[in-house]
Amino acid sequence: MEACGNTGAVLQQQRTIDRHGSEEWQSVHWYPCGWPGHFDGGLSARGQAGIITDIDKEIEELAARGALVPDDAQRALGRQLEALAVQLDAGKRSGKPLGALLRRVSGLARPSLKGFYIWGDVGRGKTMLMDMFFSRVRITGKRRVHFHAFMDELHDAIGQIRQDGERTGGREVEQGDLIRQAVDRLTGGDRLLCFDEFHVSDITNAMLLGRVFERIFAKGIVVVATSNVAPDELYRDGLNRDLFLPFIQILKKHCTVVHLGARRDYRLGRLSRQPVYHFGDPERLAGELDAHWLVLTGGIEGEATEIQVLGRTIAVPRAAMGVARFTYGELCEQPLGARDYLAISHRFHTVMLEAIPMFDRARGEGMRRFIALIDTFYDRGVTLVAGFAVPLDQLAGPDGA
Repeated sequence: MEACGNTGAVLQQQRTIDRHGSEEWQSVHWYPCGWPGHFDGGLSARGQAGIITDIDKEIEELAARGALVPDDAQRALGRQLEALAVQLDAGKRSGKPLGALLRRVSGLARPSLKGFYIWGDVGRGKTMLMDMFFSRVRITGKRRVHFHAFMDELHDAIGQIRQDGERTGGREVEQGDLIRQAVDRLTGGDRLLCFDEFHVSDITNAMLLGRVFERIFAKGIVVVATSNVAPDELYRDGLNRDLFLPFIQILKKHCTVVHLGARRDYRLGRLSRQPVYHFGDPERLAGELDAHWLVLTGGIEGEATEIQVLGRTIAVPRAAMGVARFTYGELCEQPLGARDYLAISHRFHTVMLEAIPMFDRARGEGMRRFIALIDTFYDRGVTLVAGFAVPLDQLAGPDGA
């Protein structure tokens, strides 16, 4: 069958964000030429001569704006994700109603497509590519969520199910059934879950994950996740890690593991040749930091986001392309600590911090947080672009803070 070069036009796309920072998307599309019927068995559009995939186009558009340098590793993963998107879309339109009804009644799902576990250092484009994939998939049963936000929701659901049982005077629900009910409550009719920042450090979560993901995969849900560490390094040196190891095998069975070893974005090299500390009038410094933002993001405006840390939320006022922008007050005059700064360093390769004041005794607590922030970012290799009110040798103030 002759391939059609038109991959479809988006008519409308709606996005909502719940209180946990999770995103829900619904799209209405026009599919000319019988898309994706022109591709045999849901193969990648790249596999057809002369076809450029949607993700390819997005990568090239970003490159044209100077937002990134095209990278073979990113392109290769983009094509794999495009192939999965086409398979998910094809499955949406080829299911038989009777078969779907029987699966729903029996609680079983069609054999799941294999997802992806994408890992690599901060700034390698993992989240960027997953977001491109997520936008590209044209099913309604999809969800993108920060991994720790999902686990917080899971614990909330487990607690709610227990309370419901107590109120109705029912018997105590067994742990395995409790997890199954909680997962079902959270995932509903989802067919795709995209997890950002997959990281396991808490023993409670570590002990739950095997049963949680057994249920997710049993429902036929496809999982795509990003992480800074390889699967075999998850929960390294954690308490009772031997009980966690079966989960790693479950993950590998259902997800293709991809190490995104793309070279570090050229913009960081460009920035390293510029001063990253600026001193003086806040209004002038704001303009200089704006110039850095343009260099680092390729002119992308950015948007607010959130980071979940042990059930708490860190608000990120502006973020794009692995770069976050804060004021001193937002990071150092709030009840934050090293764990919070570590979470920020896991998410961003560059942090822009403005309006750093001269320290005095009244700002002692803020100064201690600022030192913890500097130490954490240095250890994690995070680039800091900062605007100071005074030169560094005057930062401690006349009384030495």
